[in-house]
Amino acid sequence: MGKFLYLLFIKLYPVGAGIAAVFNGKARLWVQGRRDIFTTIKNKLAADKRSRIWVHCSSLGEFEQGRPLMEALKKTYPAYSIVLTFFSPSGYEHKKDYDGANHVFYMPIDAAKNAHHFYELVNPQLVVFIKYEFWFYYLQEAKKRNIPLLLVSGIFRKSQPFFQWYGGFHKQMLQCFTHLFVQTNEAQELLQSIDIKNASVSGDTRFDRVLEVALSFKPIEPIENFCAGKTVIVAGSTWLEDDEELDHYANIHPNYRFIIAPHNLGEERLKECGQLYKNSMRYSAYIEESDNDKLQTVNTLIIDNIGMLKRLYHYATVCYVGGAFGGDGVHNVLEAAVYSKPVVFGPVYEKFAEATELVELGGAFSVIDALELEDTLNTLLEDKAAYNDAAVKAGNYVKAKCGATGKVMEYIQEKRLLTN
Repeated sequence: MGKFLYLLFIKLYPVGAGIAAVFNGKARLWVQGRRDIFTTIKNKLAADKRSRIWVHCSSLGEFEQGRPLMEALKKTYPAYSIVLTFFSPSGYEHKKDYDGANHVFYMPIDAAKNAHHFYELVNPQLVVFIKYEFWFYYLQEAKKRNIPLLLVSGIFRKSQPFFQWYGGFHKQMLQCFTHLFVQTNEAQELLQSIDIKNASVSGDTRFDRVLEVALSFKPIEPIENFCAGKTVIVAGSTWLEDDEELDHYANIHPNYRFIIAPHNLGEERLKECGQLYKNSMRYSAYIEESDNDKLQTVNTLIIDNIGMLKRLYHYATVCYVGGAFGGDGVHNVLEAAVYSKPVVFGPVYEKFAEATELVELGGAFSVIDALELEDTLNTLLEDKAAYNDAAVKAGNYVKAKCGATGKVMEYIQEKRLLTN
């Protein structure tokens, strides 16, 4: 049953994407990116005669988890070429020029023929899948060819098919891995319950990544000028639901500074933010504005570019992370907590271990509506002892969780999966 549904999925998904591509830009990129993909791979790899490591990520979030490992591999094994693949356009389109990999491609849709062809072209000496990407034929092909296959920063929940009565097919995928590095003890115990014993708890490589970003922080001069001497709330990866909870607080605190970085930078979304935050200006307009009187009326910057958010949290007094007023849940809280700042978000966060643990420790706070958000912000901003306690707990949590990349690299070196 499991295999039938999987085969049906991989047959129908490209059809659905093709139909959606007519009116959806992301689907269009997904389809166009795979057009003549094997010719593209063949041509780009033709002149690269080095041995290769293949790293696969679903999307941008998984890339951030895989990035510390890719950079460690490149540094330790410079004679190898790193081939990075993405399933989603949101990963590929943002990172197709990433210089930490030698080649970046879309992953061809999973199929026996495609997997065979891909391995023939890439011929990897090591394969790394990040977090929870499981593609049956690609995994089977690695096992068939006796290529070391690792899962990094894996996370498992009891509700997943692997642990159900019908999960035999999915269990076959797990049996292909040489080793599974998982984030939590609970994940390891779940794997052991279905007789998958080649797993160990390494933690999450995202902790290594956010600490690296924080330690290499570079100032943003316009943001420094905007924030100078003020209490600052940085709200990252916000959706409309988040802004509707936060806008009143921003509008009644003209002496505070608010930096809003929407998750979606479409024109309609930016206009929504401009309407909600009454004393706001887009960042692109702010850096061009020369009228000081006009600038003095602005207490809210709406960030209309990609790539700045990780550094913006540095300037916060308190960080707000979006997503948790919607069904998908909170976005990356670690990017904020690493700067030793209290973190606030909405009520949907239970699926995210780091958010749950931060709340339990007292370094983060979940709120259910605008009134609770206001009370929480006021407490943190008016009670110095409460603020300092939360800030220290947030920063220490991230630092204590670092080291997953080193554990994976140690395994690769001890098992001699690659040679210098």
